[in-house]
Amino acid sequence: MATILKDDRFSRTGISEAEWKVRVDLAAFYRLSALYGWDDFIYTHISARVPGPDHHFLINPFGLMFDEITASSLVKVDLDGNVIGESDYGINYAGYVIHSAIHGARDDAHYIAHFHSADGMAVSAHAEGLLPLNQRALALIPRLSYHDYEGVALNLDERERLVADLGDTKVMLLRNHGTLALGASPGEAWSGIYQLESACTAQVRSLSVGRDNVLIAPEEAQAEVKRQMSRERQPVEGRRTHYDLVWEAALRKASRQAAGYDA
Repeated sequence: MATILKDDRFSRTGISEAEWKVRVDLAAFYRLSALYGWDDFIYTHISARVPGPDHHFLINPFGLMFDEITASSLVKVDLDGNVIGESDYGINYAGYVIHSAIHGARDDAHYIAHFHSADGMAVSAHAEGLLPLNQRALALIPRLSYHDYEGVALNLDERERLVADLGDTKVMLLRNHGTLALGASPGEAWSGIYQLESACTAQVRSLSVGRDNVLIAPEEAQAEVKRQMSRERQPVEGRRTHYDLVWEAALRKASRQAAGYDA
């Protein structure tokens, strides 16, 4: 069972109601990612922009595992890498480089997830990238970007190239590295990383039978899925957005299986 971090280690003093809500959502995102097996010991990171004009963002304390993260334990930093407030922990510097780049460049990047899952790393290293092997991949490919590997993300000048490669997309494969997704809401970011990780897993399993034995989706079907992804929402689908429904369901799962993230 995950360790529940006590409030005497991490202070809630001075945190606004709006920031606290973001902290709770982000902590739940960490716990859910651990449940799905996308964590990497104390490495990789998910971040969220703090509401307000200061361009601060929240990220995991370097040293805690995903299933230990709580709302109060998250570390607040600015785009220059300064920790705001007090924490017993620092942050992963590579996480700062990647997340500060995207938060600083994209107004719609309220939540960013970056993982080193086994299947995500495998597909990121595949010369053909994500292949049109299944419906999930077909929906992603038209809006998926790639960033070539330059070494561990410790060089600040890589940020410019990362942002340029990302463009206006919200899902990315970092070559020889891992997966990334962003969103204007936790539901959008969660949906993006869930779809990308799942598509990578499906590809790894499909290719286990050999590249010559897999069925690439017909080009006409690929084009049709691309068209369908931009269709208008139908009244029968209800009023709440897909991302809201996804996140409400995800929070229910976190509450059932990873209680304590909101401490």
